[in-house]
Amino acid sequence: MTLAFVPLFFAVASLTRVALHGAQVDAARALAHAAASRVSGVDPTACAKESWCKPELERIVSEDAITSLCVVGDDGPTCAGDTSASGVAASVGHAVARVHVDERDDRAAPLVRLFGVYMTAFALALAFTVYVALTRLIVKPVEALARATDRVANGARKIETDAAGARELVELSHSVSAMTARLIADEEVLRKKVEELEGAQAQIVRSERLASVGRLAAGMAHEIGNPITAILGMQDLMIAGDVPQEETNDYVRRMHKETERVHGILRDLLDFARPESQDASASGAISRGPARVRDVMRDVAALLAPQKAMREVDVKVDADDASAAIAPERLTQVLLNLALNAGDAMEGRSDKKLAMRAKKIGARVRIEIEDTGPGVPASVREKIFLPFVTTKEVGKGTGLGLAVCRGIVEAAQGTIELDAQYTRGARFVITLPAV
Repeated sequence: MTLAFVPLFFAVASLTRVALHGAQVDAARALAHAAASRVSGVDPTACAKESWCKPELERIVSEDAITSLCVVGDDGPTCAGDTSASGVAASVGHAVARVHVDERDDRAAPLVRLFGVYMTAFALALAFTVYVALTRLIVKPVEALARATDRVANGARKIETDAAGARELVELSHSVSAMTARLIADEEVLRKKVEELEGAQAQIVRSERLASVGRLAAGMAHEIGNPITAILGMQDLMIAGDVPQEETNDYVRRMHKETERVHGILRDLLDFARPESQDASASGAISRGPARVRDVMRDVAALLAPQKAMREVDVKVDADDASAAIAPERLTQVLLNLALNAGDAMEGRSDKKLAMRAKKIGARVRIEIEDTGPGVPASVREKIFLPFVTTKEVGKGTGLGLAVCRGIVEAAQGTIELDAQYTRGARFVITLPAV
């Protein structure tokens, strides 16, 4: 409005001044012509000689409010008034009249001020009208739409907007409502898919856990068989009789020791095989923990000890007193899977070493599992954590173990990767949030 009204105001003011000045000039010219007409019949020669002529001219100048009035003859002009002043002149016959016109006449100022007041009032009224119209048709509908979208963003399941305002905003409101309904429907579908995937992931983890239990049980068969055979032999001797009381007591102590050995082995296996509670799974405790990493590593070493394939493996545990935000059962499953894979990889080698290390670094716990096996072939390093990728022979592995390990670690906001710089075997590095 400023760009429109300010130039218009100055244009109208200038036009008003020009028009008033032009009217003033025309009036002055008409006045001069009338004054000249009154003395146009006077003889210039007589006027110059007679004493009455000049007073008469002065009387006319005074009455008609003209600047100067002259009668021009051969002997020169006879004049009355201020002949040096400028103005608008008019001549009739031998008479010449001049009327002064003020170039700085301020008679246009009141009209210009009145026009300025009018334009200011009109501009304020127009601004108020535009403000009310924009507020009613645009601002309030947009604010209502923004509040509705904020409610949806904060969890509302339906967007409610007023169908008011400009046509385009009403159409925009309907479009946003339809889009919100579609997004909410897609969210429900996605939530169901996520629940299905979580169920499938839990089933895969459970299946891999049971597979590990099967491998451990197969390895423990021989370890349990020897104590049971010894117990049965001693029981046969005692049943046959003729055994001195001192030897009987010795047999009982030895049978008790072997029974405790078998019990310990089975207890470790059952602790690992026992499923997590439904409440813990539902609340997400499996990803929060905490788990004392050193204790978990010792449990894993105890599970590995009865395995025939691990008897020649030098297992070392080096961990500080760090706790990680993960359930102990899940960390046990990850470390046991990596350790069993390492044992399989070192089969047939003379120098078998397995090292498990853990150290707290800042807000993270770094866990390393390394072996002295042949390492991971370069061809599968980039996809080693993908499902069904395995370096074992057909029938000896499903290729799900490392994929399950990655899923467990990432669910606990951690990472697991293969250290490509380690060349004396394979080294897996796990980082987890520290507690």
